[in-house]
Formats: sequence, C-alpha cells, structure tokens
Amino acid sequence: MNLRGISYYLSLSCCPIIFLSFFNILYSSYFDHYLNLDSYILTLVVSFLFSLAFYHFSKNSEKNIKFYEKLILIFFVYLITSLLISIPYYFGSYQLSFIDSLFEATSGLTTTGFTIFYNVKFLDPTLIIWRSSSHWIGGFFFLIFLILIFSNFKNEYKLTYLVYNPDRATNIFKDTQKIITKVFFIYMLLTAIIFILFTLSGIRLFNSFNLAMTVSSTGAFLPTNELSEIIKYTSQKIILTIVITFSALNIYFFYSLFVSKNIIKKHYEDIFILLAIIFFSILLFFSIQETTFLNILFAVSSSLSNSGLTLLNPPENFYLFFVFLTIIGGSVISNSSGIKFLRLYILFKSAVLEIFKLMSPNVIIDQRILKSEHKINNENLNSSFFIFICFFISIFILSSILTTGGLNFEKSFKLSILTITNTVNSSLFGLNDVDFFNLLTSSKIFIILFMVIGKIELISLFLIIKKIISRN
Repeated sequence: MNLRGISYYLSLSCCPIIFLSFFNILYSSYFDHYLNLDSYILTLVVSFLFSLAFYHFSKNSEKNIKFYEKLILIFFVYLITSLLISIPYYFGSYQLSFIDSLFEATSGLTTTGFTIFYNVKFLDPTLIIWRSSSHWIGGFFFLIFLILIFSNFKNEYKLTYLVYNPDRATNIFKDTQKIITKVFFIYMLLTAIIFILFTLSGIRLFNSFNLAMTVSSTGAFLPTNELSEIIKYTSQKIILTIVITFSALNIYFFYSLFVSKNIIKKHYEDIFILLAIIFFSILLFFSIQETTFLNILFAVSSSLSNSGLTLLNPPENFYLFFVFLTIIGGSVISNSSGIKFLRLYILFKSAVLEIFKLMSPNVIIDQRILKSEHKINNENLNSSFFIFICFFISIFILSSILTTGGLNFEKSFKLSILTITNTVNSSLFGLNDVDFFNLLTSSKIFIILFMVIGKIELISLFLIIKKIISRN
C-alpha cells in the first residue's frame, strides 16, 4: 500500500481545518468571545502539525495512488478531520466526553445534523460557526471525492459518468489542483449567493451566514433550536425552498446556468428530480390539509436533498412517507445521500423493460437512461442493484444494534434510515425527541461509523475488505 502517497492528500485535507481555526480565532478576538479561544488555538496548532507531518512523510512518493488506496484515503480523511473538528467540543467549556465530541464532529462533517446539544441558543457564537462550517467543509470534501476519486474507476458504482460531469479525473495527482479549484469556486459562489439572498430577505447577518453554510451542504446544524425562529416570512420560505432544492441537484447545474446554452440536454437527471419534487408535493398537498403548499414543497425538497430541515409538523401517518423520500436522494454529483434517484430510475426502468419483453418479445424498447446517450447495461444495473441491497443490509445491521441499545423498533428503524441517508432527526419524521446525549456509547460509535458509510456507501468498505483478503 502506498501510505506515503496517501499521506500527501491527508496533508491537504488538514488545510480547511487550519483556515477554519484561524477564522474562529479572529472572530473570537474581534467580538470578545474568549470562552473557547484556547481550543481553537489548539486546533490550529494540531492541524498544522498534522499537515506538516503528513506532507513530510509523503516526500519523494508516488502521488497517483490506486483506487483501493483512494478508498482508504477517504476513510482516513473522515477519521482525521473528525478528530480535528472534535477538539473544540472536547477541550471547550461544555465538558463533552470524547465520544460525544467525535459524534458531533462526524455529524457535522457528514452533513447529517445529529446533535448532542439540548439548547443551541446558549452555545458560544464561535462554536455555532464551527458547527455550520464543519457542514460546509464536509460537503466540499464529498464533492471532491465524487469528482476526483469515484469518477476514475473502471467499475464506477457512484455512476457519475451517467450525468453531466465536465471534470472527470484521469490522473488524481495531475487533476487535483484544477478540480479542487473549480469545485471550490462553484461551491463558494453558490454559498455566497445563498448568504446574500438570506440577508436581503431580512434574516440577521449571523443567522444568514450559518444557514447558508448549512443549506449549501444539505446539512441541518442551525444557529437556533428551531428553523421557524429564523424563517418567518413567505419570501424567506421561498428563498429557502429554492436553495435547498438547488443543493439536491448536480453541482454543475448551477455552473451550467451561466456557461451552457443547452442546459436541459445536459441535466435530464436534475429535471426529473425537480419533476419528482413537484409531483410528491402536489400529492401531499391534497393529503395534508392543515398546511400551505409552500411548507409541503420545502419539506419534500428537504427530504430528497437529505437535509431534513422542516417548517412542517405532518400527521403521524406521514412520517414514514418522508423517511422513504430520504432514501431516494438527489443527484449523483451532489451532497445528498440515499440510494440516489438515478439508481432507482435504472432499477425501475429495468423491471418495466423485463415485463415488456415477457409480454412482447419482439418489441423494440428504448433503453436510454433519462433520454441521454447512455443506455441501461449489465454494469450499471448490477451496480445499482448491489447498492440497493447494501443499503438495506446497512439498515438491518444498524437498527438491530440500536434496538438492543434501548430504542424501540420504530425509532431504531427510522433513525437507521436517517443515519445512512445523513438526514437530521427532525419533527418531519417524528424523531425530534431522540436524546443522543443519553444514548449508549456503543450506539453512538455505530452511528458514527454508519454516518460515514452513508456517505461513501457500504460497497466501498466491502471493496477494501476484499482487497485485503485477496492480498493475504
């Protein structure tokens, strides 16, 4: 294994934490928030030393690492950056245990939004920024993983080659700087536009900043206890619905709006996702009578984007419907999790094609995927089916563990789905009363593990294990 090559990219992954620590130190000093200042200084020093050590270890190494080494790199990035992000939680003034600190950090980095804290209002403002910024960094990392790593594999099970992806990597070392720079500016510009829109709509500056960092990454960490404390007017709801919907789409959809003339042809997947959001919203609007269409539209968009933020308290019999919407997920190249809309489309269309073949063996059937030049074949069908099976295996494993940890079956089942889809436990799913602070330590550890697995898929872990076994 090329550990020296892996170390080079680990040194780069520490840089955002260094910048975030430095920003929080400046913010703490300027606004006289000294409560957690020492912890940010410690994080800055430790992150810098880690980056320096990894870079020194990687000198004179082969930087173009193999795919299985890239998968190991992703696990290490999540582990090390979670440990670095957990430092202010652990050494701050809130007396969190190491596992609770790591839980909060991993929840932020995977854009899940589970939290140990009871009352966010009373947190130090710098820690609120730290939480929402961890979402943003986690979203940025995940987009880089999708474009730079997963798109460069002969059996590419993330299926990024089936959608518009102008920056598909061919050589991780040569393409790193170009792709990171482009994705960073697209992601940063999207976040800046969201921030400006929130500010112009009347949301206070501090809340606009944190909410923009959260929403752009499909996260759920808020600067207040409830979203309704921030979003009060119809104009704010409209803006929030639009931006949370954008977050579920291909990151290049936003880019194509400005540089591409034939946007519909390149983004059939995104068009279908938008149609699905409208369809489910209309369906629910005629089923749930006690609320507005805008609240339902936002709830559907939030579920499909795997954020989970809500302004709606649906009837109990609709909880599972919203939970299953999180399984669908958004675009293949987005911060959303879940099985993904494209995979479910391939599975559904394949089933329909087989039925037609049985009924009319000689009929000619369109096998194109979302009207693109790509067709359904054994490779993408098998990949989609295997991901589908792995997803429900993950649910079975985690729900069994949580049930033995003291939660009832219904909560364990729903919480397992939300964990693997990296979606917050809001009132939209009837899980806003889950007390993560008092969960068993073993349950927290497994939730931490499956939050990461939810992002990179169980199949990635299987591939690493298979490689290790085959080598032995």
